[in-house]
Amino acid sequence: MARFMATETVRHRHAALLAGLASQPAALAECAAMLCTADEPQPDRRGTRALVALAQMDQGALVRQPGSTVVLGCDRGDLDTTRAALIAALVPAGMPIAEDPESLALLALAERVATSEIPVLVEGPTGTGKEVLARFLHTASPRRTGPFVAVNCAAMPEAMLEALLFGHRKGAFTGASEAHEGFFRAADGGTLLLDEIGELPLALQAKLLRALQEGEVVPLGATAPVKVDVRVVACTNRHLPHEVEQGRFREDLYYRLNVFPLRLAALRDRVRDIAPLAFAMVLRHGLGNGQARWIAPEALALLRAHPWPGNVRELENVIRRALLLAGDRVTIMAQDIRFDAAVRPVHEEPAVERDSRLSDIAFRSEAEAILRVLDECGGHRGDTARRLGISERTLRYRLAQMRDSGVAAAAGGRA
Repeated sequence: MARFMATETVRHRHAALLAGLASQPAALAECAAMLCTADEPQPDRRGTRALVALAQMDQGALVRQPGSTVVLGCDRGDLDTTRAALIAALVPAGMPIAEDPESLALLALAERVATSEIPVLVEGPTGTGKEVLARFLHTASPRRTGPFVAVNCAAMPEAMLEALLFGHRKGAFTGASEAHEGFFRAADGGTLLLDEIGELPLALQAKLLRALQEGEVVPLGATAPVKVDVRVVACTNRHLPHEVEQGRFREDLYYRLNVFPLRLAALRDRVRDIAPLAFAMVLRHGLGNGQARWIAPEALALLRAHPWPGNVRELENVIRRALLLAGDRVTIMAQDIRFDAAVRPVHEEPAVERDSRLSDIAFRSEAEAILRVLDECGGHRGDTARRLGISERTLRYRLAQMRDSGVAAAAGGRA
């Protein structure tokens, strides 16, 4: 049961508001902002803690003040919205923000898992906050004072993956003008996050398995292994058992990582998280010193009713857009909420103009071919890549280009 640091005045005046915080993880309460009332002397912050000052106002408002202080105007007529804003203001940047019972249960489980040394597999759709949960695991663990190193396996050049993960000696390959310790050794004594673990090539999966089993790595160009003390957290948006069945992911590595899986639900399935997350985005993007902001109940109702195909990332886009549309108004209203439009499929693209550049025509033709084969393969990226005669990595790059160009929202497919 979490106990946030609060003055006695706060506990006396705002008991009902604080009661809703009891189910928050204890690890968050330990690093959260302190609570006081706006009309009492500021308490000792005990280091670098932020401060949230509660004030009685005619309507709800969040106001940022100098010195890591946020004033929260309490609307006693809308306790639920005030509590959502309070959660957003209390939780430190980079930590999970949750109010939905399912999310709180997951965080309670993660808090227990964090005290162990076992590998953790975090699963969930893109944009649900898997890296945030991984950071929470690190913060709640005995390794919290050690490094947290995050690596996106899909973003690294395939030819350089081994050297980047395990390190290399000077002269180990062409261009290796100096030695590199690698991410495993950089995370020694702490936590290594391997994001998009399903994108790791099979050859490297075997070496990762050895590193997990033996607690040692062999840098490129070296002949002796180097001991490492690393806790690995792996994240994926793929269904790894299916990848194992298809021969794209090693079964032994899957079971090594899957000692304790944690699955993040899509945002539409944890509706009570939406309001505190929205207020967190307001704090992040819409509050300069002395500026006040709030979200009207009607706007929050629209946010809760949306299906959120883009999850938390889409919510961040919507709030940033709403802040811009609200202008100088304190309160974000329903008319300020503009959701991301569904992207047009290729066949709805306007006809090619006679003076279109050859590169544009080639891009559209390639996009049409990719989407046609993707549809014929039931959205399966691996089968699509094989049909097209390209690697999955190349296909992912092409799909990302198509999404960025607004060609097709359905260009994601499945693994």
